[in-house]
Amino acid sequence: MKIKKIELNNFKRFTHLVVEDIPESTKLVVLVGPNGSGKTSFMESMNHYYKYAGYSQIGDCSYLSKTGNVDNFDYSQWYQYASKLVEIAFYDKTFLNTVGNNDNIKGHFYFRSAYRNEPDFQIDSMQRQQDPIESVRLESLIQNDQTVSANYQRLIANTISGVFNKDNDGKSVADLRNELIGKIRTAIERVFEDLKFSSLGEPLQNGNFYFTKGTTQNFSYRNLSAGEKSAFDLILDMVVQSKYYPDAIYCIDEPETHMHTKLQGKVLRELYLLIPGQSQLWLSTHSIGMLQEAEEIEKEHPGTVAFLDFGGRNFDIDQVVHPAKIGKAVMDKFYELVFGDFAKLMLPQTIVFCEGDSNGCKRKDFDKTIYTTIFADTHPEAFFMSAGSCNDIENIEKTHGEIISTLLKNTKVIKIVDRDDRSQQEIYDLEEKGIKVLKKRNLESYVLDNEVIKKLCDAVGKSEEYAECIREKQEAITASTDRGNAPDDYKSARGDIYNALKRRLELTKCGNNADTFIRDTLSPLITTDMNVYQNLETEIFGNENDNNGGNH
Repeated sequence: MKIKKIELNNFKRFTHLVVEDIPESTKLVVLVGPNGSGKTSFMESMNHYYKYAGYSQIGDCSYLSKTGNVDNFDYSQWYQYASKLVEIAFYDKTFLNTVGNNDNIKGHFYFRSAYRNEPDFQIDSMQRQQDPIESVRLESLIQNDQTVSANYQRLIANTISGVFNKDNDGKSVADLRNELIGKIRTAIERVFEDLKFSSLGEPLQNGNFYFTKGTTQNFSYRNLSAGEKSAFDLILDMVVQSKYYPDAIYCIDEPETHMHTKLQGKVLRELYLLIPGQSQLWLSTHSIGMLQEAEEIEKEHPGTVAFLDFGGRNFDIDQVVHPAKIGKAVMDKFYELVFGDFAKLMLPQTIVFCEGDSNGCKRKDFDKTIYTTIFADTHPEAFFMSAGSCNDIENIEKTHGEIISTLLKNTKVIKIVDRDDRSQQEIYDLEEKGIKVLKKRNLESYVLDNEVIKKLCDAVGKSEEYAECIREKQEAITASTDRGNAPDDYKSARGDIYNALKRRLELTKCGNNADTFIRDTLSPLITTDMNVYQNLETEIFGNENDNNGGNH
């Protein structure tokens, strides 16, 4: 199944977007762009199309509609409105664009969110596994997405079915077992030099995935590193689900999560090889490793890879996106990560690599700008630089070591990333690599702190409104939590917080949206006497006597 064209109308952040001219020969479609450029929202549109057409799920208009303000929305018209949000044209299929009337679409889309984390599991009983195409797997692409334990059960169930299949009467137990896990084992051996997939254990006693590495024999899935788990999860899922989705559009949001650059490229190649039949793989990525591997695959198999660049576009107006040259995308990413603002650096005493992208529109250099505003007077020796994702920051010296070491020979390098949903072990692993992790979930959690809101109320002469501002802020966080977000995810709640503060304090010229409000109005209020400032300073620069922060 191959997509020819996708058109969005007032869907999430897109006013009118057309993605077209995707060649029929395309097997891999790569979406790239900075954080906040719309890649996940675009994939969400495909998920909405699938749910609407196949399962009669029209979705939440406050989440899917671009209007944002749904107070006056006519919910009785939402069924009809929802049908116009997304239209997809295929080369080899036609589906009716009416709610729930397309049973034949079921099994033709498969989605993985960016929130893939199943640290451990143990199976001691077997349960019947429902055919996955009978129901919607992900309501949205902001959901936690755990599949490893379920895929274990499916593998065992498939084995049992094989035993009772008369067509297998001539096969040995070893033959059946190899059919079960052989494809997974081969893929893992190609991806990892020293990691071997050993067995499935005994399902009714110690059901788990077992591995061998060097002289360490038969250790369980829980003992894999975060990167190994992430790679195994994607490979396992592709092998298992290909039975149920033999002719489908596979969509994976940020497959590089938890992986270093080299591993990212190897995993992408395996996913490309494992895509079944005439299926098509769509993925969004920030990874230079994935882009480089996509470029290599295109060289080896011309016409099979398409690249869609979402960076630097204003999606409030009509936009048409056509496939671009992959080579240029790789080089643009390289220049962005390595050279970016080096001409402006003048070899500073300290350079702080933070998350974010120097391209894009609304969130261009978002973190960098806020950090610079806060520390401009107290740390003039420090230059903040957007360096991409956490993985890009982690591997910037590995990928471009000679340039970095030459230009920044006498410069202290600090790397700082958001905490996000990282476990304590993940944080420890990053710190071992010289990467500092914020104590709070993200930068928004600091700038939207109650202490900053108090400062805002005082600054505009409405100190008496502080209590109500905090109450409305909490309501916004509660609403965000009800949408499936974490209670400390201020980033997801920032829009409602911004609207509440703007209305309550009667603010004008404070920024047209939540991001510009945080950047231009709130961050300048943070001063050295505030706990927010002191916490951020310690987390980034360390204590005065701490000489271990950053790499030299």
